[in-house]
Amino acid sequence: METAPYLLFDGDCAAAMSFYRDCFGGELTITALADTPMKAAFPPALHDRIINAQLQRGAFRVSASDWMAADLTPARGNMSAVFVTGPADADLSEAFERLKSGASTRHLQELHEMPFGLYGQLYDRFGVQWIFRGEFT
Repeated sequence: METAPYLLFDGDCAAAMSFYRDCFGGELTITALADTPMKAAFPPALHDRIINAQLQRGAFRVSASDWMAADLTPARGNMSAVFVTGPADADLSEAFERLKSGASTRHLQELHEMPFGLYGQLYDRFGVQWIFRGEFT
């Protein structure tokens, strides 16, 4: 497994990540919600938001997206997370389950299959947000 910072923006993810690419160099990939099968689950007003962006230069990696949670307002302190990636295997699932111990259930998204692999997120018992993505091999 690997970890990286995960940043959440409120509609300006593409601009911010492009700025970071200009600062650090590297390869930037950006996926808008409108370009995914998940768009049907969101109102059209959100379709131009970024569902995933990743800037990578060697071992340097930052991932990000625009805010999608309808029941939580973006504010300093809740706009970053630890992003855990790796194979969609038992290690990833076990780490997620251990972090769930004492975690808030309000914003818990159990680890589940998505078009791009496994996905889940939670706020642990210390208030730290964790986002998991398991890649199918």
